[in-house]
Amino acid sequence: MKILNWFLIAVGVCGLFGVRILEDRIFYDPFLDYFHIANKNIPLPEFEWLKLIFSHVFRFILNLFFSCLIIHFLFKNKHWTIQGALLISIIFVITFPIYIYCIHDKFQIGYLFSFYMRRFVIQPLILLLIVPLFYYRKQMLLRSDQSL
Repeated sequence: MKILNWFLIAVGVCGLFGVRILEDRIFYDPFLDYFHIANKNIPLPEFEWLKLIFSHVFRFILNLFFSCLIIHFLFKNKHWTIQGALLISIIFVITFPIYIYCIHDKFQIGYLFSFYMRRFVIQPLILLLIVPLFYYRKQMLLRSDQSL
């Protein structure tokens, strides 16, 4: 049973890597190249708003699914998985409109600010905080159980 858990965790990790590796093939994101080029004075690429929004939402859903898979099989706690999904969703709900505003404003708010907002939108960075948080929580619960 433990082997199955680790296999499913690995599937989640590989899924997240797959989303990242295949991003230019499965998502519509005309800003991929824009943020990879060293010259920040290049003009903004042409894009379609609706297509861009749906692509980011689709990417979020995939990242959320693989992140929840990792959380669930690492901690085997349905409530923590739901909490993790909620935390990830809250971060997306906060950062996505900010990133959309940055695009609308043609990144006048600041290149680096826009770059990092985009990072929070397209990558599951919050997972890097959730896993240690839940691990610490698990350790605290184990310690409190041992002291009783």
